[in-house]
Amino acid sequence: MTQDQLDQCVANATGESLGDIRRMGFSLADPAESNFDPEPDDRMRQIVDWDQCDLERNVALVDQPPFRRQRAA
Repeated sequence: MTQDQLDQCVANATGESLGDIRRMGFSLADPAESNFDPEPDDRMRQIVDWDQCDLERNVALVDQPPFRRQRAA
């Protein structure tokens, strides 16, 4: 894949103009090269698992019996 083909594919996928994509400098990464990132980010990942947060905050005010499915008649 040439650089022009890559830029066009990214522009088509993102809806950005071809000029904007070229200014951003996309390039193909070689999966065989394990250290291909020119600017590695050695900081700890700062993410929030919102599903886990919701589980910890979602506390029932009233105890409820376990859910039981009704059998189809």
